[in-house]
Amino acid sequence: MRILRRAEDVPKRSVWQRLKDIALTDVGVLVKGVAPGSIEQLEELLLEADFGVPTTMRLVADVERMATRGEIRDQAQFAEALRAGVESALRAGNSDPALAVAVSGPTVVLIIGVNGAGKTTFIGKLAGRYRGEGRKVLLAAADTFRAGATDQLRLWAERSGADFVGGKSGSDPAAVAFDAVEAGIARKADVVIVDTAGRLHTSDSLMEELRKVARVLSKRIPDAPHETLLVLDGTIGQNALVQARTFSAAVPVTGLVVTKVDGTARGGVVVAVHGALNVPVKFLGVGEKIGDLEPFDAASFSRDLLAE
Repeated sequence: MRILRRAEDVPKRSVWQRLKDIALTDVGVLVKGVAPGSIEQLEELLLEADFGVPTTMRLVADVERMATRGEIRDQAQFAEALRAGVESALRAGNSDPALAVAVSGPTVVLIIGVNGAGKTTFIGKLAGRYRGEGRKVLLAAADTFRAGATDQLRLWAERSGADFVGGKSGSDPAAVAFDAVEAGIARKADVVIVDTAGRLHTSDSLMEELRKVARVLSKRIPDAPHETLLVLDGTIGQNALVQARTFSAAVPVTGLVVTKVDGTARGGVVVAVHGALNVPVKFLGVGEKIGDLEPFDAASFSRDLLAE
């Protein structure tokens, strides 16, 4: 009897495992016509891995050019050419992963994204990272709509050793954000991290509310928010790109945080979103524990992406 397995039970093939199918002993055949359709297969596989059309076209063009010149002759050279191309794409344009620091007063970090992307968990991890550096941190629960959101963030504050400011259920998120900055100044906090309600990127009213939060922060501290980090779920593929474009149209996004990254299967979306927005990837979420947060490094990410 044939046993059908659920999709989640089937091991995912890495990007490189799939690409190896067309990485023949002499990769020069890719452009010499000995293996018709290989370039089309390469395009298809990169698109399936969520690299997006612009990045895919650049990577394929590079492979074609190098193969024609005789610079790619085996699988190892093929893999290195793709890895170098991915790293180059991630280093292009605005790509500095360092977090901004306020010239004076607390650094205000605004966290945005849709429900389920992992915003609150990321905030807890980021607070833990700042606390590990010896900084005084305050968390602000400006998500006043979702049941349990304030309690969830308060728990992360306790775990990380951060201060906490919250508002009543249904209260004005912008007012909570303003009060949190006031508290941060009074308590001499180094960093104020403001959580916001997870919102559908298709809701104009919720996006306007997000703009209001950002405006209120800037009225209290002229340069605030010093960072606006967009949290994206790395498992949703090209939908992450749609979300990123919508959020960046509402408020200036200064950095990307990609959670739940399966770096061996669909990690190309990290490259695609960076290229589309010209915004640096700052962190990858790799687990649920407070220490499961990796500062983004283009070289190591490109190596991991094309690992076995």
